[in-house]
Amino acid sequence: MSDYDTILVALDVYAEHEPVINRAMKMASSSSAVHLLYVTYPQTNFEPYGLFLERDYSTDIQQHARARLQEVAEKHSIPSEQIHVAIGSPADQIHRTAESVQADLIVIGTHGQSGMQLLLGSTANAVLHGVKTDVLAVKV
Repeated sequence: MSDYDTILVALDVYAEHEPVINRAMKMASSSSAVHLLYVTYPQTNFEPYGLFLERDYSTDIQQHARARLQEVAEKHSIPSEQIHVAIGSPADQIHRTAESVQADLIVIGTHGQSGMQLLLGSTANAVLHGVKTDVLAVKV
């Protein structure tokens, strides 16, 4: 039996994420206890040579990420209303979503590179600062 009623799993759907979701599912009391989150930075493209035609790719990225999260949710029997896609700073959005869903555990993947980031990764490290709940960093 799990001590965690609500688990927020922050996934990068464009990188290796199976170890992260698998670990979260082992920690969950049921699949209905799990929320999935993907966060992207705002994406804007500027045309060269002074045309300055602007296109915001955020909607395309959100739709694609939601579809990828839906595949993960279906595979693990997670309700589709527990899929979240956000735009902004990953750590900030993870904090906001965790608070919104009243998560008592955040599960995040990490593949840190150097220094403190060697241990956690920059996003996982940032999530730890100011967090009000437990965090499980899964090495991928």
